[in-house]
Amino acid sequence: MEKHSTEAKPTQSSVLNCIDLSNPDTNESVTLLKQACTDSGFFYIVNHGISHDFMDEVFAQSKKLFTLPLDQKMKLLRNEKHRGYTPLLDELLDPQNQVVGDYKEGYYIGVEVTEDDPESQKPFYGPNVWPASDVLPGWKETMEKFQQEALDVGKAVARLIALALDLDANFFDKPEILGEPIAITRLLHYEDKISDPSQGLYGAGAHTDYGLITLLATDDVQGLQICKDRNAKPQIWENVAPLKGAFIVNLGDMLERWSNCVFKSTLHRVLGNGQERYSIAYFLEPGHDCLVECLPTCKSDTNPPKFPPIYYQDYLSQRYKDTHADLHIYKH
Repeated sequence: MEKHSTEAKPTQSSVLNCIDLSNPDTNESVTLLKQACTDSGFFYIVNHGISHDFMDEVFAQSKKLFTLPLDQKMKLLRNEKHRGYTPLLDELLDPQNQVVGDYKEGYYIGVEVTEDDPESQKPFYGPNVWPASDVLPGWKETMEKFQQEALDVGKAVARLIALALDLDANFFDKPEILGEPIAITRLLHYEDKISDPSQGLYGAGAHTDYGLITLLATDDVQGLQICKDRNAKPQIWENVAPLKGAFIVNLGDMLERWSNCVFKSTLHRVLGNGQERYSIAYFLEPGHDCLVECLPTCKSDTNPPKFPPIYYQDYLSQRYKDTHADLHIYKH
Protein backbone atom coordinates (compact mmCIF):
# COMPACT_ATOMS: atom_id res chain seq x y z
CA MET A 1 0.00 0.00 0.00
CA GLU A 2 1.46 3.30 -1.08
CA LYS A 3 0.42 5.14 2.07
CA HIS A 4 2.77 3.11 4.30
CA SER A 5 5.92 3.98 2.42
CA THR A 6 6.77 7.54 3.54
CA GLU A 7 8.94 6.55 6.44
CA ALA A 8 12.61 6.37 7.28
CA LYS A 9 13.82 3.74 9.73
CA PRO A 10 14.28 5.12 13.26
CA THR A 11 18.02 5.19 13.69
CA GLN A 12 18.52 7.27 16.78
CA SER A 13 17.27 7.90 20.27
CA SER A 14 15.90 11.31 21.01
CA VAL A 15 17.87 13.30 23.56
CA LEU A 16 15.28 14.98 25.77
CA ASN A 17 15.80 17.69 28.35
CA CYS A 18 15.42 16.52 31.94
CA ILE A 19 13.79 18.94 34.36
CA ASP A 20 14.24 18.47 38.11
CA LEU A 21 11.10 19.70 39.87
CA SER A 22 13.04 19.99 43.14
CA ASN A 23 15.56 22.40 41.57
CA PRO A 24 15.40 25.72 43.48
CA ASP A 25 16.65 27.57 40.35
CA THR A 26 13.31 28.18 38.61
CA ASN A 27 14.96 30.12 35.79
CA GLU A 28 17.08 27.11 34.85
CA SER A 29 13.99 24.86 34.77
CA VAL A 30 12.03 27.38 32.69
CA THR A 31 14.90 27.70 30.20
CA LEU A 32 15.14 23.90 29.78
CA LEU A 33 11.37 23.63 29.42
CA LYS A 34 11.11 26.42 26.88
CA GLN A 35 13.82 24.82 24.77
CA ALA A 36 12.03 21.44 24.92
CA CYS A 37 8.63 22.93 24.09
CA THR A 38 9.87 24.70 20.99
CA ASP A 39 11.99 21.75 19.83
CA SER A 40 10.37 18.37 20.46
CA GLY A 41 7.41 19.10 22.74
CA PHE A 42 8.71 16.25 24.95
CA PHE A 43 10.82 16.28 28.12
CA TYR A 44 11.46 14.24 31.28
CA ILE A 45 10.65 15.39 34.80
CA VAL A 46 12.34 13.89 37.85
CA ASN A 47 12.05 14.44 41.62
CA HIS A 48 8.37 15.14 41.09
CA GLY A 49 7.29 14.06 44.55
CA ILE A 50 5.60 10.72 43.78
CA SER A 51 7.62 7.95 45.41
CA HIS A 52 9.14 5.02 43.49
CA ASP A 53 7.38 2.59 45.83
CA PHE A 54 3.99 4.10 45.15
CA MET A 55 4.53 4.12 41.37
CA ASP A 56 5.52 0.43 41.60
CA GLU A 57 2.22 -0.19 43.40
CA VAL A 58 0.22 1.64 40.70
CA PHE A 59 1.89 -0.50 38.00
CA ALA A 60 1.28 -3.69 40.01
CA GLN A 61 -2.42 -2.87 40.39
CA SER A 62 -2.69 -2.00 36.70
CA LYS A 63 -1.19 -5.36 35.76
CA LYS A 64 -3.67 -7.15 38.04
CA LEU A 65 -6.55 -5.56 36.18
CA PHE A 66 -5.29 -6.46 32.72
CA THR A 67 -4.63 -10.09 33.72
CA LEU A 68 -8.32 -10.60 34.60
CA PRO A 69 -10.23 -12.86 32.18
CA LEU A 70 -11.66 -10.97 29.20
CA ASP A 71 -15.29 -11.60 30.23
CA GLN A 72 -14.59 -9.89 33.56
CA LYS A 73 -12.92 -6.94 31.85
CA MET A 74 -15.83 -6.59 29.42
CA LYS A 75 -18.17 -6.12 32.40
CA LEU A 76 -16.13 -2.95 33.04
CA LEU A 77 -16.42 -1.76 29.41
CA ARG A 78 -16.08 1.99 28.95
CA ASN A 79 -19.26 4.01 29.01
CA GLU A 80 -20.34 7.18 27.21
CA LYS A 81 -18.36 9.22 29.74
CA HIS A 82 -15.13 7.44 28.80
CA ARG A 83 -14.75 5.53 32.04
CA GLY A 84 -13.66 1.91 32.20
CA TYR A 85 -12.11 -0.71 29.97
CA THR A 86 -11.15 -0.23 26.31
CA PRO A 87 -10.52 -3.56 24.54
CA LEU A 88 -7.78 -4.42 22.05
CA LEU A 89 -8.18 -2.64 18.69
CA ASP A 90 -10.86 -0.32 20.15
CA GLU A 91 -8.90 2.81 19.38
CA LEU A 92 -7.84 3.85 15.90
CA LEU A 93 -5.48 6.82 16.11
CA ASP A 94 -4.07 6.93 12.60
CA PRO A 95 -6.73 5.66 10.17
CA GLN A 96 -4.70 6.67 7.11
CA ASN A 97 -1.90 4.26 8.00
CA GLN A 98 -3.47 1.63 10.26
CA VAL A 99 -5.25 -1.42 8.88
CA VAL A 100 -6.70 -2.28 12.33
CA GLY A 101 -6.91 -0.48 15.68
CA ASP A 102 -4.12 -0.24 18.24
CA TYR A 103 -2.70 -3.45 19.74
CA LYS A 104 -3.33 -2.20 23.24
CA GLU A 105 -6.01 -2.38 25.88
CA GLY A 106 -6.68 0.45 28.27
CA TYR A 107 -8.62 1.63 31.28
CA TYR A 108 -9.94 5.16 31.78
CA ILE A 109 -10.36 6.79 35.19
CA GLY A 110 -11.69 10.33 35.39
CA VAL A 111 -12.74 12.89 37.98
CA GLU A 112 -15.12 11.11 40.38
CA VAL A 113 -18.49 12.89 40.52
CA THR A 114 -21.52 11.09 41.95
CA GLU A 115 -24.60 10.49 39.79
CA ASP A 116 -26.77 12.84 41.90
CA ASP A 117 -24.34 15.77 41.58
CA PRO A 118 -25.43 18.28 38.88
CA GLU A 119 -21.76 18.37 37.75
CA SER A 120 -22.14 14.76 36.57
CA GLN A 121 -24.22 16.02 33.64
CA LYS A 122 -21.07 17.49 32.09
CA PRO A 123 -19.11 15.43 29.56
CA PHE A 124 -16.09 13.66 31.12
CA TYR A 125 -17.50 14.07 34.66
CA GLY A 126 -19.42 11.37 36.49
CA PRO A 127 -18.92 8.19 38.52
CA ASN A 128 -15.98 6.00 37.60
CA VAL A 129 -16.30 2.34 36.66
CA TRP A 130 -14.48 0.50 39.45
CA PRO A 131 -13.63 -3.21 39.62
CA ALA A 132 -15.31 -4.91 42.60
CA SER A 133 -13.20 -4.62 45.76
CA ASP A 134 -13.35 -8.38 46.37
CA VAL A 135 -11.86 -8.95 42.88
CA LEU A 136 -9.13 -6.29 43.13
CA PRO A 137 -8.76 -5.18 46.76
CA GLY A 138 -7.20 -1.74 47.21
CA TRP A 139 -7.35 -1.03 43.47
CA LYS A 140 -9.72 1.93 43.63
CA GLU A 141 -7.84 3.53 46.55
CA THR A 142 -4.50 3.23 44.75
CA MET A 143 -5.86 4.82 41.57
CA GLU A 144 -7.60 7.66 43.40
CA LYS A 145 -4.39 8.46 45.27
CA PHE A 146 -2.47 8.43 41.98
CA GLN A 147 -5.01 10.84 40.42
CA GLN A 148 -4.50 13.29 43.28
CA GLU A 149 -0.70 13.10 43.30
CA ALA A 150 -0.46 13.35 39.51
CA LEU A 151 -2.63 16.50 39.58
CA ASP A 152 -0.12 18.14 41.93
CA VAL A 153 2.72 17.22 39.55
CA GLY A 154 0.76 18.48 36.54
CA LYS A 155 0.07 21.81 38.22
CA ALA A 156 3.78 22.22 39.03
CA VAL A 157 4.64 21.63 35.36
CA ALA A 158 1.88 24.04 34.26
CA ARG A 159 3.47 26.79 36.39
CA LEU A 160 6.77 26.34 34.57
CA ILE A 161 4.93 26.39 31.23
CA ALA A 162 3.20 29.65 32.20
CA LEU A 163 6.55 31.25 33.03
CA ALA A 164 8.05 29.95 29.78
CA LEU A 165 5.22 31.71 27.91
CA ASP A 166 5.86 34.97 29.81
CA LEU A 167 2.61 34.62 31.74
CA ASP A 168 2.02 34.90 35.48
CA ALA A 169 3.17 31.66 37.17
CA ASN A 170 -0.39 30.99 38.37
CA PHE A 171 -2.07 31.61 35.01
CA PHE A 172 -3.24 28.00 34.63
CA ASP A 173 -4.33 27.74 38.29
CA LYS A 174 -7.48 29.79 37.61
CA PRO A 175 -10.73 28.07 38.71
CA GLU A 176 -11.96 27.50 35.14
CA ILE A 177 -8.60 26.11 33.97
CA LEU A 178 -6.92 23.78 36.49
CA GLY A 179 -9.14 24.68 39.46
CA GLU A 180 -11.68 22.12 38.23
CA PRO A 181 -9.78 20.30 35.52
CA ILE A 182 -10.80 17.44 33.30
CA ALA A 183 -8.11 15.03 34.45
CA ILE A 184 -7.99 11.54 32.98
CA THR A 185 -5.77 8.65 34.00
CA ARG A 186 -5.35 5.96 31.40
CA LEU A 187 -3.76 2.63 32.23
CA LEU A 188 -2.34 0.92 29.15
CA HIS A 189 -1.23 -2.61 28.35
CA TYR A 190 0.40 -3.34 25.00
CA GLU A 191 0.26 -6.86 23.59
CA ASP A 192 3.48 -8.81 23.01
CA LYS A 193 3.12 -8.25 19.27
CA ILE A 194 5.76 -6.94 16.88
CA SER A 195 4.53 -3.81 15.12
CA ASP A 196 5.09 -3.44 11.40
CA PRO A 197 4.47 0.03 9.96
CA SER A 198 4.85 -1.32 6.41
CA GLN A 199 1.79 -3.50 7.12
CA GLY A 200 -0.13 -0.82 9.03
CA LEU A 201 0.25 -2.61 12.40
CA TYR A 202 1.02 -0.52 15.48
CA GLY A 203 0.94 -0.69 19.28
CA ALA A 204 -0.45 2.83 19.10
CA GLY A 205 -0.85 4.66 15.82
CA ALA A 206 0.81 8.02 15.22
CA HIS A 207 -1.09 10.82 16.93
CA THR A 208 -0.79 14.02 18.89
CA ASP A 209 -2.42 14.30 22.31
CA TYR A 210 -5.53 16.42 22.56
CA GLY A 211 -5.14 18.55 25.62
CA LEU A 212 -2.83 20.65 27.73
CA ILE A 213 -0.11 18.26 28.97
CA THR A 214 0.34 14.51 29.36
CA LEU A 215 2.40 12.87 32.10
CA LEU A 216 3.52 9.40 31.04
CA ALA A 217 5.05 6.78 33.32
CA THR A 218 6.39 3.69 31.55
CA ASP A 219 7.95 0.38 32.47
CA ASP A 220 11.43 -0.34 31.12
CA VAL A 221 10.29 -1.73 27.76
CA GLN A 222 11.13 0.48 24.78
CA GLY A 223 8.32 1.40 22.41
CA LEU A 224 7.59 5.13 22.37
CA GLN A 225 8.77 7.08 19.33
CA ILE A 226 8.43 10.73 18.35
CA CYS A 227 8.51 12.55 15.02
CA LYS A 228 9.59 16.17 15.43
CA ASP A 229 8.54 17.24 11.94
CA ARG A 230 5.26 15.63 10.94
CA ASN A 231 5.41 17.15 7.46
CA ALA A 232 8.82 15.73 6.56
CA LYS A 233 8.92 13.13 3.80
CA PRO A 234 10.05 10.62 4.76
CA GLN A 235 9.12 11.09 8.41
CA ILE A 236 12.02 10.62 10.82
CA TRP A 237 11.09 8.69 13.97
CA GLU A 238 13.25 8.76 17.11
CA ASN A 239 13.08 6.40 20.08
CA VAL A 240 12.31 7.85 23.51
CA ALA A 241 14.14 5.83 26.15
CA PRO A 242 12.28 4.89 29.35
CA LEU A 243 13.73 6.61 32.43
CA LYS A 244 13.08 4.92 35.77
CA GLY A 245 11.23 7.14 38.22
CA ALA A 246 10.64 9.91 35.69
CA PHE A 247 7.55 11.10 33.91
CA ILE A 248 7.84 11.71 30.19
CA VAL A 249 5.88 14.92 29.61
CA ASN A 250 4.48 16.02 26.29
CA LEU A 251 2.36 18.92 25.19
CA GLY A 252 -1.09 18.48 23.68
CA ASP A 253 -2.77 20.12 20.70
CA MET A 254 -4.71 22.47 22.93
CA LEU A 255 -1.54 24.05 24.29
CA GLU A 256 -0.23 24.42 20.74
CA ARG A 257 -3.48 26.14 19.83
CA TRP A 258 -3.51 28.28 22.98
CA SER A 259 0.07 29.40 22.41
CA ASN A 260 -0.60 30.22 18.74
CA CYS A 261 1.86 27.45 17.76
CA VAL A 262 4.74 28.93 19.81
CA PHE A 263 4.87 25.60 21.64
CA LYS A 264 4.37 22.42 19.73
CA SER A 265 2.40 19.24 20.09
CA THR A 266 4.48 16.44 18.66
CA LEU A 267 3.46 13.38 16.69
CA HIS A 268 4.21 10.15 18.59
CA ARG A 269 3.39 6.46 18.42
CA VAL A 270 4.20 3.12 20.03
CA LEU A 271 5.82 0.23 18.19
CA GLY A 272 5.70 -3.19 19.81
CA ASN A 273 8.90 -5.22 19.84
CA GLY A 274 7.43 -8.56 20.88
CA GLN A 275 7.44 -7.78 24.60
CA GLU A 276 4.46 -6.86 26.72
CA ARG A 277 4.57 -3.22 27.79
CA TYR A 278 2.73 -1.27 30.47
CA SER A 279 2.38 2.48 30.77
CA ILE A 280 0.26 4.99 32.66
CA ALA A 281 -0.80 8.24 31.04
CA TYR A 282 -2.25 11.16 32.96
CA PHE A 283 -3.95 13.70 30.72
CA LEU A 284 -4.34 17.09 32.34
CA GLU A 285 -6.99 19.19 30.64
CA PRO A 286 -8.59 22.56 31.45
CA GLY A 287 -12.10 22.69 32.90
CA HIS A 288 -15.26 22.38 30.78
CA ASP A 289 -16.04 26.09 30.71
CA CYS A 290 -12.53 27.24 29.90
CA LEU A 291 -12.58 29.39 26.78
CA VAL A 292 -9.36 28.71 24.95
CA GLU A 293 -8.27 31.73 22.97
CA CYS A 294 -4.86 32.91 21.91
CA LEU A 295 -2.68 33.84 24.89
CA PRO A 296 -1.89 37.56 25.11
CA THR A 297 1.86 36.90 25.05
CA CYS A 298 1.64 34.76 21.90
CA LYS A 299 0.13 37.21 19.42
CA SER A 300 1.16 40.47 17.83
CA ASP A 301 0.28 42.63 14.84
CA THR A 302 2.55 40.50 12.69
CA ASN A 303 1.45 37.22 14.30
CA PRO A 304 -2.34 37.36 14.76
CA PRO A 305 -4.30 34.45 16.35
CA LYS A 306 -4.39 31.41 14.06
CA PHE A 307 -7.44 29.74 15.69
CA PRO A 308 -10.87 30.96 16.79
CA PRO A 309 -11.77 30.71 20.51
CA ILE A 310 -13.39 27.41 21.59
CA TYR A 311 -14.86 26.04 24.81
CA TYR A 312 -12.83 23.16 26.08
CA GLN A 313 -15.65 20.64 26.55
CA ASP A 314 -16.78 21.04 22.92
CA TYR A 315 -13.26 20.56 21.63
CA LEU A 316 -12.46 17.47 23.72
CA SER A 317 -15.76 15.68 23.09
CA GLN A 318 -15.19 15.86 19.35
CA ARG A 319 -11.63 14.57 19.59
CA TYR A 320 -12.69 11.46 21.54
CA LYS A 321 -15.57 10.79 19.17
CA ASP A 322 -13.16 10.85 16.23
CA THR A 323 -10.81 8.13 17.54
CA HIS A 324 -12.89 5.53 19.43
CA ALA A 325 -15.09 2.74 18.13
CA ASP A 326 -18.83 3.27 18.49
CA LEU A 327 -19.94 1.54 21.71
CA HIS A 328 -22.81 -0.15 19.85
CA ILE A 329 -20.38 -2.65 18.32
CA TYR A 330 -20.00 -4.31 21.74
CA LYS A 331 -23.73 -4.88 22.28
CA HIS A 332 -24.92 -8.38 21.46
